[in-house]
Amino acid sequence: RQLIIASTLARVDDAIVVLGDSIVEASTLPRSMCGHPIVNAGIGGASTESNLGSLLTQSLGGKRAALVVVALGTNDAAIPNSVERYRSNYRTLLGTIAALTPRAAILAIPQPEAGFEEAEKVSAPLIDSYNAILPELAKEAGALFVSLPAMPERHTLDGIHLNMAGYEVWDRAILRGIESAVCKSS
Repeated sequence: RQLIIASTLARVDDAIVVLGDSIVEASTLPRSMCGHPIVNAGIGGASTESNLGSLLTQSLGGKRAALVVVALGTNDAAIPNSVERYRSNYRTLLGTIAALTPRAAILAIPQPEAGFEEAEKVSAPLIDSYNAILPELAKEAGALFVSLPAMPERHTLDGIHLNMAGYEVWDRAILRGIESAVCKSS
C-alpha cells in the first residue's frame, strides 16, 4: 500500500492527501476537488504510532500538498493507547505534516457499533476521550477540526469498518472539511 501511495503522489502536484487507517483506505473519495487531486493514503491497521509522517514525507518526494487530512484513532483505541500517548503521537504527526502543507485538517473518529465481535476490540470510551482532545490538537496546530455527525443506527459492516450508510455520513463530513479548508480559501 505504501508503494501505491508513493506512486500516486509522484504522478500529481498540489494534492489533497487523506491520511489514515482502513476506514480511509476503503473510502471512495472523488478523484479531485476544487482543482486538486485527492490521494487516498489510508493504510489498514495504521495508528498514530505508524510513522505516517515519515511515510508521507518520503512519498511526497519534496513536493508540498495542498491539504493533508488526518483520520486516525480507531487502531489506537484497540492497542489501547492512553489519551496522553495518543495526544503526544498526534502532535508529532501534525508537526511533521506542518512542513509538508500550508493546510491540515483532523477528522473525528467514528464510534464502533455495538453488537459486533470486532467492535469489542476497540474501547468506545477511549474513542470518546480521543475525540474530546482532537479539537484542541487542531487548534494548537492551526488545523481545521472536522466533526462527524451522528451515525445511522447500522453504519458498519463488522462494528468498525463503515458500510454504505456509514460512508455517506463520513464522506459528507470529510468533503465538507476539504471544501472549507481548500475551496473556500483558494
